[in-house]
Amino acid sequence: MKVKLAQSYGFCFGVKRAIKIAQEHRNSATMGPLIHNQKEIDRLNKDYDVGLYHSLDDVKTDDTVIIRTHGIPKNDLKDLKAKDAKIINATCPFVTTPQQIVKKMTAEGYSVLLFGDEDHPEVKGVKSYGEDIFVAKDEKELESIKFKYSKIATVAQTTKQKEQYLKIVNHLVLKYKEVRVFNTICNATFENQAAARKLSANVDIMIVIGGKNSSNTKQLFNICEENTVSYLIEDENDLQLEWFDNKINCGITAGASTPDWIIQNVVKQIEQID
Repeated sequence: MKVKLAQSYGFCFGVKRAIKIAQEHRNSATMGPLIHNQKEIDRLNKDYDVGLYHSLDDVKTDDTVIIRTHGIPKNDLKDLKAKDAKIINATCPFVTTPQQIVKKMTAEGYSVLLFGDEDHPEVKGVKSYGEDIFVAKDEKELESIKFKYSKIATVAQTTKQKEQYLKIVNHLVLKYKEVRVFNTICNATFENQAAARKLSANVDIMIVIGGKNSSNTKQLFNICEENTVSYLIEDENDLQLEWFDNKINCGITAGASTPDWIIQNVVKQIEQID
């Protein structure tokens, strides 16, 4: 089987930074999963003794706590400081940006629309910095929202598709006199999605590698699926031989939380398929 890798894939800047921080702080623990890839979290636990706090109640005085790449709600951060824990902030800078924008726009009297998934940890963190703030995953959900103010500011979850964000923005612009738009989708997301779109249009099958709970990986899968038969896997153990029947060229991309060692294992296995 011939394998082609997307021009841009895998670990983004924020994830690389968070992994480096975790490896530099042995015998610590992260507040929530550091990234959306269980295999890499298991590696950090095994090789660097980096544990996991499931709730604030797990944290004790003087514990070293690493804030996950997605960030945490501001009240949780306040409570951590009150526990006198040693806090290491691994929040991706691209995630910190919408947090600060929401805080600023709220102070200036704007209602805020956050384009994203309500249950995503990044969205929960960003939302906590606003007052009159609503979350919508598509333009249809805007119909039921009643903003307190006539001035609207918009931000987006960093891993969303820009085309979907534009639909949200267009809807708001047609309805409200003042709309401030902040493009908070990170460049790595743009690049990975564009590369996946291009490659998937030129192969017989696409394999998308990443955590099943990873938003950016799901976005990549949805893009690839528009062009060719596609499968989302977490590692080489998820591969099924029948997927490759009558296929010649296999494209591969990977989510921003997918480590290179998993990607290479998948490539080697697929290359061995006759």
